[in-house]
Order: sequence, then C-alpha cells, then structure tokens
Amino acid sequence: MSRFFMKIDSQRMTILRMKILLSCACLAVLIALAPGQQAYARVFVLSTFIGNPYSTPEGTGALDLIIKEAFRRIGQKAEIIYLPSERGLSNANRGVDDGDFVRVSGLEKEYRNLVMVPEKLVEFEFTVFTKDPSIRTRGWESLKPYNVGIIKGWKILERNISGVRSLMEVKDPDTLFVLLVKGHADVVVCDRVLGENLIKKRGLNGVRALGPPLARRGMYIYLNRRNADLAPRLAMAIRQMKQDGTFQRMESAPRTMESSPRQ
Repeated sequence: MSRFFMKIDSQRMTILRMKILLSCACLAVLIALAPGQQAYARVFVLSTFIGNPYSTPEGTGALDLIIKEAFRRIGQKAEIIYLPSERGLSNANRGVDDGDFVRVSGLEKEYRNLVMVPEKLVEFEFTVFTKDPSIRTRGWESLKPYNVGIIKGWKILERNISGVRSLMEVKDPDTLFVLLVKGHADVVVCDRVLGENLIKKRGLNGVRALGPPLARRGMYIYLNRRNADLAPRLAMAIRQMKQDGTFQRMESAPRTMESSPRQ
C-alpha cells in the first residue's frame, strides 16, 4: 500500500514540476512582449571608423542613435563597433560583420558583396587642414606640391589624390592629425566636421581648415549582401525618421566633446 501512495506522490511531483516550468516559460514570453521590451532573433553588427560627433564609444553619437532607431523600426537590433576604415570595409565585404558606415556611394562596384542602403545619412565635406599659414589649396591638383596625409580606406581620397610629394595613409582621424601636428604632413584631408571637432577636443592651436572643400558627398550605410533584404526597409525607416522629425532631433542632440576617443 505504501508503494502505491509513493507512486501517486511521485506522479504529483512530476505534474507540479511541469506546471512550474510551463509557468516560467509563459512568464518569459510575457516579459519579452511587454511594452518597452522586444525580443530579437539576432543582433546586426555594423562597424564604423568615425568618431565624435557622429559616433562615440558610448553609442551616443548622432549616427549611432539614428542607425539604432532605424533598425528598431524594422524590428531589428543594431550593435555598432569601431574598426579602422579599411578593415571595417573588408570585414563587411567578407561577411565577418553585417555592415559598415559611413561610406560614399558606388562602392558596391568594387566590393561585390556589399549592398548600399539607398538613403543618405550625412554629407561629408572633404576638407584640407594645415598649420602652415602660407598654404592655399583649391581642388585636388593643388595638393601636388605637398606631403599629404589621409585615412586609409577613404576611397574618394585614394582615387583622387595622386602625384603629390608624398602620401601617408593612417588608420583613423586622431592619427591623421598627429601627422600634421608633428610636421610629418604639410596637409591632411578629412571631413570638415570631424576635423574641426578634433581640433577643439585636442586643443590643436594653429591648425585650420582651408576652403572650399575638395568635394561634398553623401554618405551611406553598406550591408553585406546576406542582409540585402534589409536595405530598402532601412532606407524607408530613415526617410520616415526625416519626415517625422526624429532624424533631425537625433542629429542635433547635444554630445560632449570630452567623450573618450575611439581606440
């Protein structure tokens, strides 16, 4: 008789355990679907080479906010990591990462595994910076007498700067301006906003931007082709953000100059 009751107790305990497990599973689903919470099948990793004010290690840069919101609007999540320009482009093309930003249009002709998101994020003004007050530039050809520094992987610069006294390529904007300050380069070429932000943040007295810019270009997100289906959806989300004012608010959100530099 005692074995009979023990068997019943064992069955009851099994049923109780199953009920507890089922309740926990239901609770997890409810938490995931609660307002303010969203379950993501995966996280899309995008690399970038740019710094403040566009992107920061804390993820508070204008483009950090815009890109994460665009992914959220299509039901996805984005993570942003920093890589040197050339490596970021290569990793996105090889599928190591899901994408890369910000880049000029037309790179898919050279990098066959990349697909451009057809909505502009920002316009870069590719500008000459120098600390030599005697230097004047106007157009690509005017760079030829000088030792020039650029960021490796900035394709528009690699294609248009040639025949200069010397051409030095570095991994990021910080290193670029070190070249200039230490006198290794007579001029460097960078986006105007990035360059002016670095001048203020580093206190680079005597370094100035020359005008007009060598070129103005729209800059875009690129995705590895395995994520090609996201490109039109992200473009639509970014357009909607521009229409409803979200893009402009994030673009002008205050950010501190003292944000730690990209390493």
